[in-house]
Amino acid sequence: MAVDGYGAATAVPGPASLQGQAGSSPELVQLLTPEGERVTHPDYPLELTAEEVKALYRDLVLVRRIDTESIALQRQGELGIWASLLGQEAAQVGSGRALGPHDMAFPTYREHGVAWCRGLDPVKLLELFRGVSHGGWDPAEHGFHLYTIVIGAQTLHATGYAMGIQRDGAVGEDGQAVIVYFGDGATSQGDVNEAFIWASVFNAPVVFFCQNNQWAISEPLERQSRIPLYQRARGFGFPGIRVDGNDVFACLAVTRKAMQAARDGQGPTFIEAFTYRMGAHTTTDDPTRYRLASELEAWKLKDPLERVKAYLVRTGAADQAFFEGVDEEATVLGKRVRTACQTMPDPQPLAIFDNVYAEPNALLEAERAQFAAYLDSFASEEVAQ
Repeated sequence: MAVDGYGAATAVPGPASLQGQAGSSPELVQLLTPEGERVTHPDYPLELTAEEVKALYRDLVLVRRIDTESIALQRQGELGIWASLLGQEAAQVGSGRALGPHDMAFPTYREHGVAWCRGLDPVKLLELFRGVSHGGWDPAEHGFHLYTIVIGAQTLHATGYAMGIQRDGAVGEDGQAVIVYFGDGATSQGDVNEAFIWASVFNAPVVFFCQNNQWAISEPLERQSRIPLYQRARGFGFPGIRVDGNDVFACLAVTRKAMQAARDGQGPTFIEAFTYRMGAHTTTDDPTRYRLASELEAWKLKDPLERVKAYLVRTGAADQAFFEGVDEEATVLGKRVRTACQTMPDPQPLAIFDNVYAEPNALLEAERAQFAAYLDSFASEEVAQ
């Protein structure tokens, strides 16, 4: 027996139930209800100690604070843009904590929670959105690739990487697997579907993790697919699973199992994390122009942070002092992020040409010289005046 996204018990689906059309209520793998009640699933057992649950709650709170602080910084002119993850914390923290030390994650531009789980200082993310670096972290050091702005392009990068480690023999019980993140809108991109084909045909050790937050900017889910997204995996020849994306326990269990299957040579898995983007697509977007306030209010009742807090309170695993301590830690983190952002040194203008290619080339040098001459023209104007 499992529980769907609205708290109703349903049977584990057989092959016939996979033929449902959009508009039906396909099962979600769920281990923690919106009310904070623990449930079980026969295919995804998960044992967590009280300390492990508290650590997940801490992750969720701190990641949300990074996000809210960054939104404020952008509104105050300190960042050029910001892509919020508000409402998607459980999908990112759950899947991020399921990864092994040797795994590689390929993000979009919104996976701030996964970055946190991979040990990346959030200040590094702000460097990118402030425009002072190209994304200045070492992917190999963190097992976390650079952010990808081109929608869906990272799925091909991830599939190629997975095929590489497969040929290097770097899979197995303690080996590597790859996870790649993308949104529901990206499933309409050719790159994503090509990645599905290559991963399936070559049995690549990659997990496709789709955060279905219901809106591809202003386009609703029904503009992307006539069937639930997870069912599309069957057409490419590998398993598809829909998980409650607001349930950090379920996201952890499902991703952990899929990643181990990839390491064991069972090939790719498609995970659809059914969640909701509670904020704007980016800080340049106004979601009130295309979605109803009532929709947002309904999803607030499924808030990923509140359900873990309810579970901790219900089970007596955490007291008020714990919650206050996490909130204080979030405040300290927010202040550190804000100060670091405001005091970032601006790079020299010509530094934009550094680290673009491994070796110099004529085109790059010509563009550098052209831009240098352009900058010099302002100095000439000041002298003339």
